[in-house]
Amino acid sequence: MHIDPSQSSVLEVYHYLVGIVTPRPIAWVTTLSTNGIVNLAPFSFFNLFGANPPIVVFSPTLRRDGSKKDTLRNLEQIGECVIHAATASLAEQVNLSSKELPPEESELALVGLSTVPSIKVRPPRLVESPAALECIVRQILPFGNGAIAPNLVIAEVVMIHIAEAILDGRGGIDPRRLQTVGRMGGNYWCRTTDLFELARP
Repeated sequence: MHIDPSQSSVLEVYHYLVGIVTPRPIAWVTTLSTNGIVNLAPFSFFNLFGANPPIVVFSPTLRRDGSKKDTLRNLEQIGECVIHAATASLAEQVNLSSKELPPEESELALVGLSTVPSIKVRPPRLVESPAALECIVRQILPFGNGAIAPNLVIAEVVMIHIAEAILDGRGGIDPRRLQTVGRMGGNYWCRTTDLFELARP
């Protein structure tokens, strides 16, 4: 089987790509509108890209009708966000927060979670997530127009929050305690509980 993206529908290409590039970590992002509305949304086009400076990149794609998601508009206007660990215990809320609501409604009420003020950025962080990254947007790179067109948000981490409960006793993070979830293709998700170790050569 061969798929030529230039000869295939956008949705067909999308479904094959998200089925192949797995598992994908989830950026669970809070942003703030100019009207002070907190937006909460998950993005599985996400990863860490460096530590000096600490850089993360995620992509709020355009909606299927080609319009901008609230997260992208907020980042263009405010330029700050908080990225939270999406954990197994919060998977239902992570999924629910992907529901499209009007810009004047916050997903926080929908998912029943609470926030506390951040230290260096204006958007608040979730109390319930055991790890959070306060970020300042350094650049937004749009690619294409129309359905599912990507917008790469390059953000610098300016503050890290880690709950004591997920530490391993030596100052590191214990993945067995953190228990993040990831996205596969379709409606499939995965847990990070099936762990194995390999020493680097």
